[in-house]
Amino acid sequence: MNVPTHALRLRAAVPGCLLACSALLLTACGTDKGTEVSAAAAQTGSPTSTASPTGSPSPTDTATSLTDDQAERRALVPAATVTWNDAADTAVGEVSGSKLVEIELTRSENGATSTPSPSPSPSPSPSPGTPVWAAEVATEDGTVHIVHVDASSGEVLRSEQETDQDADDKRRIADRLAEAEVTAQQAVTTATGRTDGTVTAVQLDNDDADRLIWSVDVVTQADWNKTTFDIDATNGEILREQVDRD
Repeated sequence: MNVPTHALRLRAAVPGCLLACSALLLTACGTDKGTEVSAAAAQTGSPTSTASPTGSPSPTDTATSLTDDQAERRALVPAATVTWNDAADTAVGEVSGSKLVEIELTRSENGATSTPSPSPSPSPSPSPGTPVWAAEVATEDGTVHIVHVDASSGEVLRSEQETDQDADDKRRIADRLAEAEVTAQQAVTTATGRTDGTVTAVQLDNDDADRLIWSVDVVTQADWNKTTFDIDATNGEILREQVDRD
């Protein structure tokens, strides 16, 4: 039987087509398997994972472990380049014949600090949140003056007389200043000799037993805790030591 020539050519082409189709199917299957393997690897964790090694907390972990007060100390204390004693000297020098009653590291608020009007070249008021040493100094008769000192530049930002004092208030302050035989600097030396850190507050006051004391706050930068010392202002003895871990 004679088979037409074009039929023979068609039969010869069929095996080639079948081989090509088989190759395409194998390639597609290989691609699908590769995709499945990659997806599985992504689900189980790839070698490029950036997880921190066990036992090594990241800086974010350390920051989030602080309380609100500790975080505030961590932000505020390093920003104050002027020490408490330099700020206290500036405040006392601002009011003739005065002595330190209290000083504390805090932040400025809107309208809380302003350059005294007599200044010939007033400086701009600090932005809210700027570190400030808020000091109270008093003259011999007990009259208190409020002096704010920029904790970064050491400039006086505010200096004015306390207007809410009555005669009893002035007498109480005058009596404390006259009775104190230990200076603020001596009290701070005693406190920092017990706990090494940054002094953030010093205050002349009476404790619950009506003893005259210097209250000194010391912040340790290893944990940002604050330790408060009550030091007898007549003999320098430590009466109380309390750590604030909040």
